[in-house]
Amino acid sequence: MSEHWDRQADVVVLGMGGAGCAAAIAAADAGASVILLEKMPEGREGGNTRISGGIWFNNLDPDGMATYLRALCGPYTLPEPVVQVWADETYKNTEWLQSLGVTPGVHADYKPEFPEMPGAEFYGGYLGVDGEMGQQLLFQALSAAVRDRGIEVLLDTPAKELVTSGDGAVTGVVADRGGQPLRVEARQGVVLATGGFENNPEMVRDYLRLPGSPVWGSPAGTGDGIKMAQKVGADLWHMDNMAATLGLRAEGFEAGMYVMFVYSQGFICVGKDGKRSHNEIPPQGHGHGFINGDYEHFQRRPLQVIFDEATRLAGPISPPREMLPVGWNLLIEGYDWSADNSAEIEKGWILQGDSPAELAEGLGIDADGLEDSVAAWNDACATGHDPLGRPRPTLTPLETPPFYGFTSAPLLGWTNGGPRRNEKAQVLDPFGEVIGRLYAAGTVSSTYSWCKDGGFHIADALAFGRVAGRNAAAEQPR
Repeated sequence: MSEHWDRQADVVVLGMGGAGCAAAIAAADAGASVILLEKMPEGREGGNTRISGGIWFNNLDPDGMATYLRALCGPYTLPEPVVQVWADETYKNTEWLQSLGVTPGVHADYKPEFPEMPGAEFYGGYLGVDGEMGQQLLFQALSAAVRDRGIEVLLDTPAKELVTSGDGAVTGVVADRGGQPLRVEARQGVVLATGGFENNPEMVRDYLRLPGSPVWGSPAGTGDGIKMAQKVGADLWHMDNMAATLGLRAEGFEAGMYVMFVYSQGFICVGKDGKRSHNEIPPQGHGHGFINGDYEHFQRRPLQVIFDEATRLAGPISPPREMLPVGWNLLIEGYDWSADNSAEIEKGWILQGDSPAELAEGLGIDADGLEDSVAAWNDACATGHDPLGRPRPTLTPLETPPFYGFTSAPLLGWTNGGPRRNEKAQVLDPFGEVIGRLYAAGTVSSTYSWCKDGGFHIADALAFGRVAGRNAAAEQPR
């Protein structure tokens, strides 16, 4: 069966996000012939890179950033060679992008999200294409570089299975092309860059314990690469790591909607009992908050988000395009949130009640608990002290009816776990042995075991995408 191939290339890359594009470019620049298979059709390709901020962090010093990454991992340590390659390669990201014709620029004045950690001073903030965030700019630059090299790109061609030889090494891929199997030989290696598993409800339930969470990003991230790697013997790492935030399910759209109370911070979060349990705005980074003296996933469970008429009228609770041009629904579906949140209330995404008790009934939570929580919150605002630790400038009362609320399940941004890999981006089996000619990069196998700072995921995808591409291209042809 393995003797028949419909296509052949030295390196086959699965996925056209940041990691996949970087791998394809690096392999081609190393002299390999490359075929890139992308699951999604034209206009929807690019994974989360396409609809993200497209930002990579400015690595000011590799040794310093290695210290920062070790601290961010906490007890979930990474192999030291992986740390070192990550630090060295993320330092090279900007120069590499410049070689592709990108003009990097500083985007605003972003500070490290975990300034108290060792090495944080070597985090140099956000860099973006022309200094801009989002707007698909990074994906456009990377995909143009792929096509400029004459790399064959097959869109709407999801990979289904890895083909192996008698010694267990990967020799190719079986994909679906127009409902028919397409067998693609990889004479030197296959790079998995298929994204995470946030859009696989079963995997999200089993690994993250978040049944029913809507997803912020591309619908493509259904864990395909992880499952294919498992089938050929891959071990897994940090499958319980993720980033989730406030957001809501948007009926009629594939993705959920991100919520951030920018114009007014008059909101609280309560559980099914109607009670607040934590500071809604702790010191936090991309997916973690400093809570009870330690770093925890944040948000990490379903909550009801409550606000009032004054907050509704203050401005959109989902950041507008001119403020944050990111997200699947905004950039791909073209959905712009209404300026006064009225359209989303009419759609039923946000529920309304003339009193906290009436709102609680619609949300299916305890009415007495919510009445007490709103009253206690307003008292805290009046005294300028919140027993749960909300910063004083955020103590905005909920006094103006009607009241509004929605369920944040929460909104799942991305996952971090996948096939375990080494510093060469080679996929490993449960005994630490290399699975021959199989590589992984990006969120299918993210470096990050615990806390992450801004621009880390794009930086990791570019760095290990290059590592995977050039190492696959260095394999001896079969």
